[in-house]
Amino acid sequence: MNQNIEEIKFILLIVCLLVPSAATLLGVSKRIFQETALQLNCYQWMDNNAKNLCFVFSFNAQESKKTELSYPKERSVCESERARDREREREMNGGDEVVAASADPSLPLEWRFSQVFGERSAGEEVQEVDIISAIEFDNSGNHLATGDRGGRVVLFERTDTNNSSGTRRELEEADYPLRHPEFRYKTEFQSHDPEFDYLKSLEIEEKINKIRWCQTANGALFLLSTNDKTIKFWKVQDKKIKKICDMNSDPSRTVGNGTVASSSNSNITNSCLVNGGVSEVNNSLCNDFSLPAGGISSLRLPVVTSHESSPVARCRRVYAHAHDYHINSISNNSDGETFISADDLRINLWNLEISNQSFNIVDVKPAKMEDLSEVITSAEFHPTHCNMLAYSSSKGSIRLIDLRQSALCDSHSKLFEEPEQAGPKSFFTEIIASVSDIKFAKEGRYLLSRDYMTLKLWDINMDAGPVATFQVHEYLKPKLCDLYENDSIFDKFECCISGNGLRAATGSYSNLFRVFGVAPGSTETATLEASRNPMRRHVPIPSRPSRALSSITRVVSRGSESPGVDGNTNALDYTTKLLHLAWHPNENSIACAAANSLYMYYA
Repeated sequence: MNQNIEEIKFILLIVCLLVPSAATLLGVSKRIFQETALQLNCYQWMDNNAKNLCFVFSFNAQESKKTELSYPKERSVCESERARDREREREMNGGDEVVAASADPSLPLEWRFSQVFGERSAGEEVQEVDIISAIEFDNSGNHLATGDRGGRVVLFERTDTNNSSGTRRELEEADYPLRHPEFRYKTEFQSHDPEFDYLKSLEIEEKINKIRWCQTANGALFLLSTNDKTIKFWKVQDKKIKKICDMNSDPSRTVGNGTVASSSNSNITNSCLVNGGVSEVNNSLCNDFSLPAGGISSLRLPVVTSHESSPVARCRRVYAHAHDYHINSISNNSDGETFISADDLRINLWNLEISNQSFNIVDVKPAKMEDLSEVITSAEFHPTHCNMLAYSSSKGSIRLIDLRQSALCDSHSKLFEEPEQAGPKSFFTEIIASVSDIKFAKEGRYLLSRDYMTLKLWDINMDAGPVATFQVHEYLKPKLCDLYENDSIFDKFECCISGNGLRAATGSYSNLFRVFGVAPGSTETATLEASRNPMRRHVPIPSRPSRALSSITRVVSRGSESPGVDGNTNALDYTTKLLHLAWHPNENSIACAAANSLYMYYA
């Protein structure tokens, strides 16, 4: 009797597994279902398409007989196959986890060349207006924007995203390989033009200082771009180009005053006009009512057809006349509604929908300009807290402010600065201490800053000092006088941090850039060149041993210390410098600008 009950439970279990709704129809409770599954020792795996149901079970009614069933028989499930399927699914979902699954994130990365745009040939002279002055990935990493000194913004879009449509079997047969990010040219537009301020007799150049992506909506891309004085809000959207085809006239066969050459079938062609426009030749045809010899055999109605889409950029708003000094930073708020713009002495808060009004939230201008001791060099919103932002100064300090404290943030919540070093100070001490760029890590706890000599990592929960310091230009200390004479000491190098917060990168001279591991205990350091062979000047660089001050505060100092040359004993070229670079938000991919060329690397 008990054996018959067990067999009935087994049959009900099989029915419920094959037909999901059968459990309800047969009145099998969840408890009985679970108990039976445990008794029968069943395990099942469902694939994503819910087409292959494979399960293996053992039924021990008399503790002496085991039965194994596999359905369908054409395929069995094993751990190695499941791991391969999971990796393929992660790749089809965008590849965010593929890179992490392919290698241990704590191991040093091997950087490879991906692609280059605008590469110049040997001996080719670079035009000033073509030099790239800003680089920025959007939040998804599928679009990249660059700005140049000619006021143009160029957009690139990713092309290596796998098409995940189709059945599971089709995707398995395709067997997509692991590929690095690849981008292609999308469109470009003139963002800013040169202007002249007649009241101040000041010439305003068209150079793009910063680009920031905004939230997408309805398939359209939105971004902010700024020069020294004016910020513009752009919308880029694909527009379908309509063409009128099957015209009755052939513009290529018109003669003289527009009369169609005599032919019995010359009046019927397949010429097309974009967006319904009429060419000048067709205008002459419209004004000439003479008929071709032999008359018109037939007339064909024009047909409107839609062809490939073309991206069109349109300026939605212009935020102007709010800054007396040069704008050095713009940053979007995480609320998606506001952004800040910073110049040398003030930071203004804007609403994206209101272009004629802004609020001054930070003002460091003294009552007398002769009392001015520092200026604002960079400003950045916190990535997750819409009420917090940080800004850096020319004295090497970083201030974290809370917008909830007051309308005008005269005081700061936290002050981050390195303890003053003992010993004599030189004329260049304050110049090289000026912070040129700051970046928040993705999660918002750590803050990266770049001054002329070093790259520093700060923990916003600890304001006693940086948790790590990376030497970038330590070997240039003996040459500060020469750098001051040729103004190279005032170069503003940018920095970037990876999406997982484990690595950071910054530029240097001779088109070199440095990649540092910023994770606790990491000693990763790489020097790469912006060329098709990024590792050709790369050799292991000796690093200073880390010195732990306490179990709470970790201070690390790494980098080259050889005087007068870079870490690879190569003489530096101060005329070729890599100022601008950006890290892909989800993958180990870096885009950097060397003059007018955009280089991309992956690891």
